[in-house]
Amino acid sequence: MIVLKSPAELDKMRAAGRIVAETLALLKTRIIPGVTTNELNRLAEKECQRHGAKPAFKGYGGFPFAICSSPNEQVVHGFADDNPLLEGDILSIDFGVLYKGFYGDSAITVAVGKLDDDTERLLIATRESLEQAIEKAVPNGRLSDISHAVQSWVEPKGFSVVREFVGHGIGRNLHEAPQIPNYGQAGQGPRLKSGMTLAIEPMINAGAPGVKILEDGWTAVTQDSKRSAHFEHTVAITDNGPEILTQV
Repeated sequence: MIVLKSPAELDKMRAAGRIVAETLALLKTRIIPGVTTNELNRLAEKECQRHGAKPAFKGYGGFPFAICSSPNEQVVHGFADDNPLLEGDILSIDFGVLYKGFYGDSAITVAVGKLDDDTERLLIATRESLEQAIEKAVPNGRLSDISHAVQSWVEPKGFSVVREFVGHGIGRNLHEAPQIPNYGQAGQGPRLKSGMTLAIEPMINAGAPGVKILEDGWTAVTQDSKRSAHFEHTVAITDNGPEILTQV
């Protein structure tokens, strides 16, 4: 069942989303050559404490960190560690909070120093595919309109869509109905309604779409070891168009 949010509930989700957005903005400023993902994870935890929020991912299904930190060929659910990031790396950070009973969830992929042109193109295409998808989050549209917007944007540019991980509804629970693939034909699935809140999150590979899970049971990496990018926003569908709840 897809749960529609009341105006009062949306206000609480805006507050949660603001904490997520401000924390990710802070983390982005710290992503430079030499920093470790453990340092970034500790900073995210401190920000949660400062705001009186709970990290959404820490302890969720046994996940041990506040952030999912996934460099280079890691797609999602990467573990923080003490390995310094290097010039030319990319780092995807997925972060969420639980605040006053409601969740916010967002992800960014950030350049570590200067990138090569192909990686820069990957980041731009993935970020733009999220923007294209959000434009389809409007009343009376279909859920697969969002999915199709991602796929039709990135594949002509030579990139591929991860199939194993999808976006999701969000609210009182971190993962609610519906699931939102990043591929598929337009015009299918549930009708979109005002009050829906969706975590839309394209995960796009530079090479083939296949992924595999490492021995830690969490970290997903590309099968061909090529790089992957991930961007996400929590979005509310409203009568006035899509409202991004996780931006500063």
